[in-house]
Amino acid sequence: MFLNKLLRDGDNEDLAEERRKATFDTDEMAAIIWEGKEVRFVRRRREITKKVIEYTELHDPFCQAFMTRHEEVENAARKVNSVEILKSFCNNYLIFSKTHTQCFSEVIGMYGHPLALHAVMFIPSLQAQCADDQMHWLKKAMSRQIIGTYAQTELGHGTNLRKLETTATYDVKTQEFVLHSPTRTAMKWWPGNLGKSANHAVVVACLIIDGKNYGPHNFIVPLRDPATHMPLKGITVGDIGPKMATGPVDNGFLSFDHYRIPRTNMLMKHAKVTPEGKYVPPAHAKVGYSAMVHVRSHMISDQAKFLAQALTTAIRYSAIRRQGEIQPGDGEVKILEYQTQQYRLLPQLARAYAFSFTGRAVRDLYLRVQKDVAKGKVDEMAELHYITSGLKAVVTHLTGEGISQARMSCGGHGYSKASNMPDLYGIAVAGCTYEGENMVMLQQLARYLMRAAKEAEKGRALGRLVNYLVEPSDIHSTHLKAFDKAAKLQVMKAFERMRSLRAQGLSDEDAWNANAVELNRAARVHTRQYIAHQFYEQVSSVADGRCREVLRDLLHLHLNYELLDMAYYLLEDGFLSGQQVDYMKEDMYRLLAKLRPNAVSLVDSWDISDHELRSVLGRRDGHVYENLYKWAQESELNRTQVLPTFEKYLKPMMMEARAQSKL
Repeated sequence: MFLNKLLRDGDNEDLAEERRKATFDTDEMAAIIWEGKEVRFVRRRREITKKVIEYTELHDPFCQAFMTRHEEVENAARKVNSVEILKSFCNNYLIFSKTHTQCFSEVIGMYGHPLALHAVMFIPSLQAQCADDQMHWLKKAMSRQIIGTYAQTELGHGTNLRKLETTATYDVKTQEFVLHSPTRTAMKWWPGNLGKSANHAVVVACLIIDGKNYGPHNFIVPLRDPATHMPLKGITVGDIGPKMATGPVDNGFLSFDHYRIPRTNMLMKHAKVTPEGKYVPPAHAKVGYSAMVHVRSHMISDQAKFLAQALTTAIRYSAIRRQGEIQPGDGEVKILEYQTQQYRLLPQLARAYAFSFTGRAVRDLYLRVQKDVAKGKVDEMAELHYITSGLKAVVTHLTGEGISQARMSCGGHGYSKASNMPDLYGIAVAGCTYEGENMVMLQQLARYLMRAAKEAEKGRALGRLVNYLVEPSDIHSTHLKAFDKAAKLQVMKAFERMRSLRAQGLSDEDAWNANAVELNRAARVHTRQYIAHQFYEQVSSVADGRCREVLRDLLHLHLNYELLDMAYYLLEDGFLSGQQVDYMKEDMYRLLAKLRPNAVSLVDSWDISDHELRSVLGRRDGHVYENLYKWAQESELNRTQVLPTFEKYLKPMMMEARAQSKL
C-alpha cells in the first residue's frame, strides 16, 4: 500500500513514479493542513467533491476561460442558486456547518459569485454591528431574503477612512439619516456584487449631527426595489467594468442623492444616535476593528490556498515535463530534477505551508479576542489589528510573487489560461489592494512598532508580539533567534532614524514620510519573524511522526530561505558571519535535494481536486498534452476554419499586394 493516496492505475507514469516515493501518508498530511482535523474530514471533503461532480446543474456548460463576461456572471448566479442542494445533502449526514459550506464553495470553484461579499463582509458586519433590536436584518441576510454587500471604498478614497466623503446627516424632525454623495469622488467604487446583484448594502458614511462630523459609521441601506430589482429613487448604481480577474463578480459604483433611511438603519451595537440627535460613542473605540480584522484573518488562509493551487500545478507539471539532459546521452530529464526548478518552487511550497499554519493561528487568536471583547476586554484587539495588517500586506505580496514564479516555471504553457495561472494570479493579487492597500497596512503596523520601540527604550514591559525588543526568545532555535534579532535591528534602526530626522528640524509628519521606506522594512521583517514563529510552533505540535519529519524539513527550508533574504541586517550587525551565511546556503541546497522526492506528495496533500484546480497542466492523472489539445478545441475561433476577418481584411490585403507585385 502506497502512502500517497492519489495514486491511480492509468496515471502518467512519470507522475505515478513520484507518488510511489512518498515517505508520509498524504491523507494524514491533508488532515494537518485542513485545520488539524482528523482524516475523516478529508474523506468528507472528497464526498462533497464527488456530489458536486454528480450534480450536472453545478457544472459549467463549457470552459469558463471561453465565456463572455455576461456568461460568467450568469453561470455563477446559476450555481449559487443550486447551493441549496448542499443543505439537503449535508443534512442527510447530520453535518452542516460553516466549514462544509466553505468546502462546497471551493470545490465548485466559486471564488467569485453574486453572494461572495454577502457571505464574506455583509453578514459579518451585521453580526459585529447590529444591536439586539436590529437582528432582524441578520436573520434576513442569513436566510438570503436579501442580498447584501459592504460599501466603503470610494472613487477618491479607499484606505484613508477619515477622508471618506459620503455623508449621513441626521434629520431630527423626521428621525432619518440623509445619505448624500456631495462630489463625483464620493461615489462608492469597487464593492463586490454591488453592481447588479445586491439589493442592500452596509454603507460606510460620515455621520453628521448639527453640522458636526463624527467620522465614519455603518448604515444598512436598501438599494433596489425588492420586487423589480430597480434602483430606488435617489440611488445611482451599476457595474464598474472588466478587471484582471474575478469576472463573475459585479464590482459596482453607488452614489446617493439626498437619499433617506430611518434612524434605526444606523448599526448601533456600539455607537448610537438617540431620537433627539444625541451621539453616544462606543464604550471602546477599538471595537470598530472587528469586521476588518475578521476578513484579514481569513485572507491569510485564502492566500495560502491560492499559492498551494499554483504550486500543485507547477510541481506536478515539472514532474511530467522533460526538457534537456543533465548527463549527455542519458536522455531528457524531468525539469523537477534541475536545482534551479527546485529552488524556484520548493521554498514557495514551504511558504504555502507557513501561511496556512499562520492563518490558523491568527483565526484562533481572533476568536479568543472576540470572546474577550464580548466581556468588555479589548486589551488585545489593537495588537490583533496590527498583526493582521502586517500579515495581510506581506502574505498577499509574497503570494503574488510565488504564483508568478510558479507560472514562469511552467514555461509557455503557464501563460495559457489552460494552466489557470493567469486567473489565479489575478484573484490573489487583488488582495494586495482590498481591505487596505499594502503600503498603508505596513505603515499602520510600523506606528505600533515605533510606539513599542519607545517603550522598550524606557525598559517597560511589552506585549507578546513585540517582546523580542526587550528580551530574547526562550525558544531553543538558532534560526528563530536570528529572526528576532533581524526584526529588532530593523525596528530600532527605523526608530533611531526617526529621532535623527526630528533632530534635524523635521516635523513628526515630515520625518515619518522621509523615513517611510525604513518603516515599511521594519514592518515586513517583523511580520516575517511572526510567520516563522507560528510555523515553528505549529510544526512542533504535529503528532504524526512521518508527517512531522517532512514538515520539519519544510520548516528549515523556509527558515533558511527567509533568513538568507534578510541576511543583510544580520551581517551588518555582526550577528552572522559570512561563513555562517554560506552554511545556511549549503543547508538550503541539502534540503532542496532531500525534499525533492516528496515534492509531488506535498502538493497532493492539499487535496485539491481537478474540479477546484481548473488546470490542464496540474491534472491529477498527469495526462497533460492530450488534454491541452482537447482544451484548445473549445476555442470559439475553432468553430470554423475560415474566419470572416479573412474575407473582410486579410484576403483583400494579400490580393492588393499580389496585384501591386505584377506592375
